[in-house]
Amino acid sequence: MRLTIAAFAALTATSVAALAAGSADDVFQANKAATGGSAWDAKAAVSIDADYAGNGLTGTTHAVNDLHNGRSVSAFKVGPAEGANGFDGKTPWQRDTSGTITEQQGGDAVVLATNDAYRNANLWWQPDHGGAAVTSHGEVTNSSGRFDVLTITPKGGKSFEAWFDTATHFLVKIVETQGPQTVITTLSDYGSEDGVKIPHKILIDTGAGAQYVQTIKVTKVTFLGIQPDSAFAMPKTVVTDFAIAGGAASTTIPIQIVNNHIYGEAKVNGKGPFIFIFDTGGRDILTPPLARALGIKVEGKLPGTGAGEGVMEGGFANGLEFSVGAATVTNQLAIVFPLDKLGDIEGVPMPGMVGYETFRRFVTRIDYGAATLTLIDPAKFDPKDAGTPVKFVFNDHIPEVTGTIEGIPAKFDIDTGARSELTITKPFAETNKLRESHAKGVAAVDGWGVGGPSTGYITRIKDMTIGDVTIGPVVGALANQEKGAFAGADYSANVGGGILKRFVVTFDYNTRIMYLKPRPAPVPDTGTYDRAGLWLNVAGTGFKIAAVTKGAPAEQAGLAPDDLITAVDGVPAGTLKLPDVRIKLRTAAPGTVVTFTVNHGGAAKDIKVTLRDLI
Repeated sequence: MRLTIAAFAALTATSVAALAAGSADDVFQANKAATGGSAWDAKAAVSIDADYAGNGLTGTTHAVNDLHNGRSVSAFKVGPAEGANGFDGKTPWQRDTSGTITEQQGGDAVVLATNDAYRNANLWWQPDHGGAAVTSHGEVTNSSGRFDVLTITPKGGKSFEAWFDTATHFLVKIVETQGPQTVITTLSDYGSEDGVKIPHKILIDTGAGAQYVQTIKVTKVTFLGIQPDSAFAMPKTVVTDFAIAGGAASTTIPIQIVNNHIYGEAKVNGKGPFIFIFDTGGRDILTPPLARALGIKVEGKLPGTGAGEGVMEGGFANGLEFSVGAATVTNQLAIVFPLDKLGDIEGVPMPGMVGYETFRRFVTRIDYGAATLTLIDPAKFDPKDAGTPVKFVFNDHIPEVTGTIEGIPAKFDIDTGARSELTITKPFAETNKLRESHAKGVAAVDGWGVGGPSTGYITRIKDMTIGDVTIGPVVGALANQEKGAFAGADYSANVGGGILKRFVVTFDYNTRIMYLKPRPAPVPDTGTYDRAGLWLNVAGTGFKIAAVTKGAPAEQAGLAPDDLITAVDGVPAGTLKLPDVRIKLRTAAPGTVVTFTVNHGGAAKDIKVTLRDLI
């Protein structure tokens, strides 16, 4: 679980005093008077302890906020999970639940930390509103009451809404876009603390559903003197919970590339091996069936989102040991999450995932051509022959690099767990009018993740760069969803396995460098896209048609959603692997006729589909 700084910043946000509704200046000046007025002037910092409840877990939080410039540090212990966040005035940082610490400079981390600092220090009270742009929407009335609503954009931050109750003149709601989510923070139960008033109850709604709303109740408030810079600086922590047997420099395992995903063996608590997916965009995960089989205790109810607009629920398991080859990572907190439900989409079982926690501790080399994955002791890593270095920053736990899309500057998340080549976020595509400049393409289901199917406009992108590496042409999907990982404006596009498999890829999370070394020969199925216009999932001994692209050969031949394919070119579907069928539909030459035997409306029939290029 990621508990962001915003969850704690709300604890010291203050409200507006009783003046007649008018300009933003009236609202802000009234704010200070209502919550203590000049009593705030002598206060330098505040320490706040609180009880937490949410996602099926309970725990405690502790935060220290600088009331002059908004710097902050916060920590939580919730169920089996512990972590911390901080902002030193320039760079946000995060201590994740596995104990490693990273600067958070990717996505919208810096602008959100800037927003938190603005609210922590109540910079809206200053004559120039602390350099923020402020727009008043006047009074808004709804079933909850009457409110003065302002949109505030701090200098170096991003816009958020602040709602002030016109009866009490307290700040009662903050509405802020965080990544792809619109987060609503509700503040109530204002009470006096050392001559000023602050909210003692905070509700955080990330939009995943009412059952996932988080509650923070303040238990102790202590005002402090001026805090040293060290109070907010990123701690220096060395983790020692990983090793390679015998002190070896590296360990290598064979892998399979399926749907452009990486599958390899891993053990949990010495049991296995199990075939896990290796995903830079994910975390260490077990499925509920595997957790039960291993007798592992699961706590909490966590909302999981990704590609697609839906939510899948998971929990936590603590004290685990993961082994990959001769490498081990001990005493780990893993997420227990129903990846097994994606088995029919992938066409292979998915009992678990090796993600950030393992990548963070080792240098990880993925040789797509040789079908090997190597974990290297960071102290013994020699980058001499690794390839072209590309610097990255962290967007939470995901590597984020800079580059271009057809010459347009872009920020890319690097995601070995994505099957696609390039998925461009909806805001980036719309801002740069990519749909208008790419006339040839199709609207289709282009992926399926923990949130369900993802859709987009599939087209061909002439070229792109990742750092100094030029790649192209590539298949690009212009996402069109309102929710999910590709709906936010915090990054530009997701780079998946369809692009990465053109290289030997090495990740050094310690130095925040990714190395790209081109494979010596062209990869046959890069730059290709399904020529039938079908999205198929496994259904028993057949393949169910989940979606058909409008105007594509499959639709023209008469195939329809929910049809069950029982054979392909006369070969029973039960003897075929879905990933192989997908490759065939992607790489068979235009003009190839594929015969699908289909249970169509209760009757079996053969339907011939003539493949052609759709993009």
